[in-house]
Amino acid sequence: MLGILVMNAVSYALGTAAYFNLDAAGSETALDWIVGGLGEVLVDQKFMAIFSMLFGAGIVLFADRAAAKGRHGSWLSLWRNALLLAIGLAHAALWDGDVLVVYALSAPLLIAVRKQRPLVLAILGVAAVALSPLAAVVAQSTVDSAGTGLGQYWFAAGAISDAVGVFLLVDFFSRAIGMMLIGVALYRTGFVTGELAPATYRRLAILGLGIGLPLAALGLGIVAAGDFGPSVAVIGTVPNTIGTIPAAIGYVALLSWWNLGGGADRLRARLEAVGRMALTNYLSQTIIGIVVFRGITDLVADSWTPTRTLVVGFIGAVWLAQLWWSPAWLARFRYGPAEWLWRCATYRRWQPLRR
Repeated sequence: MLGILVMNAVSYALGTAAYFNLDAAGSETALDWIVGGLGEVLVDQKFMAIFSMLFGAGIVLFADRAAAKGRHGSWLSLWRNALLLAIGLAHAALWDGDVLVVYALSAPLLIAVRKQRPLVLAILGVAAVALSPLAAVVAQSTVDSAGTGLGQYWFAAGAISDAVGVFLLVDFFSRAIGMMLIGVALYRTGFVTGELAPATYRRLAILGLGIGLPLAALGLGIVAAGDFGPSVAVIGTVPNTIGTIPAAIGYVALLSWWNLGGGADRLRARLEAVGRMALTNYLSQTIIGIVVFRGITDLVADSWTPTRTLVVGFIGAVWLAQLWWSPAWLARFRYGPAEWLWRCATYRRWQPLRR
């Protein structure tokens, strides 16, 4: 949840193009370039992938538990995700980077295949993610030397061509659906619920990050070698997309290894609270980001030039706020406010909130 903010904050502050292109905006100093490069290698796609994995596992967990309690698990889960679609559409009206709509639309597929073997689910997930590199190759073939059609995907202004638009749509949906399927597979094996041995998590962390992060660095290197020009704008995403699968698994393994190792109980409790209020915190990150950056821009547009380094300060402030308010809220209430409203609407009756 906290990792997702690192990349989303770039979009809040600097716009869509800066999210995809380090050279588009916000990179004024050497420190800005270092910050941007680290974000591309360590964070970009990886934490959305983890969010997708856990969301996919959560959809299946909800359906399984509902069925075990004698409810119509599939239908209740579909209704729950129809409500999520409404939440996502409202969120998308505020900010065009919303992912909840994709999750809600993907839910019927996950519910339909949730009883497949983990290997089948993993193969389906990898195949879905693989659609993004294929779409990137096709889209890049349509881009000329002037970057016609890249539009606001790569530049500060301009129209996006149909080919690039299709790539963005395929990329967004295929990566989300694919990682959700992989998340269900890993949930079935006990990987995401901390049921494996600490040594296994340690090995998977080393292997996953050792493969995934160098691939992400390769993608950044390709784009940098092409001077952030149109010839590498789309194709440069391919190594990072491929590397995101092992990197995301590596990050989850690393966190699970740390979690099973004991110690740092206060920090763990705060991180758990942030995760238990994931929907509330995800929505509040957007609201804070839009209010802060758009508000400041409207007030001091002539003298205001946000940079990537400044965005890091914003990220740190929001992290501290969420690490503080999440445990403080859950000490008094059972659920986060957005989670509680979603739960009430799911079961169509008021749910207990206060502890």
